[in-house]
Amino acid sequence: CLDRMPASGSAAVLVLAAGCFWSVELVYQRLPGVLSTRVGYIGGGGNTLPVTYEDVTTGTTGHAEAVEVQFDPEITSPAILFDVFFQIHDPTTRNRQGGDVGTQYRSAVWYSTPTQRDAFERLRETRAIDHSSPITTELHNLADATFHPAEDYHQQYLEKGGQTADKGDLSPVQCYGSRGPIKTLDKPRLRDHFALLPRTNDL
Repeated sequence: CLDRMPASGSAAVLVLAAGCFWSVELVYQRLPGVLSTRVGYIGGGGNTLPVTYEDVTTGTTGHAEAVEVQFDPEITSPAILFDVFFQIHDPTTRNRQGGDVGTQYRSAVWYSTPTQRDAFERLRETRAIDHSSPITTELHNLADATFHPAEDYHQQYLEKGGQTADKGDLSPVQCYGSRGPIKTLDKPRLRDHFALLPRTNDL
């Protein structure tokens, strides 16, 4: 369910894939303006049949581990969500994030409006300067895909394991709970996005 409905009565939605979905979800749980998150599987070549974690980890279904993000467009914006996205993973490594290898770990975005699509394309061009290799992030229309929610035990997994999901929190995210890579959030551009202060929703 949503934390709260926006004043306009409508929430916006997009889906992000940036490696293991546990840590990506916790980052967005903390981002001001995000109303709810849900991890799942998407991008299986038009397959609408249910899939399981075990299916997806074979790397043969075509699905990516992803996070569905519902947000209040009066508080945050697609540009901010995408800027966070580019800063919490490596968008230049195709089908890989660190030691996680396979098509299920690819970098990808599913947009639900032309405004979101345009915001992503602008950010992709702007953030290309941050990398020595080309950005490989896929861009898809959410209307052409089926998002399969993951099993209950995957939902808010790191929060259940003791890591805080408090809004605005910048403490490091331990990707696999007690092991694995760490996502650092306490850096200049992210501080601005996570600040619990009145601000415009543009970069």
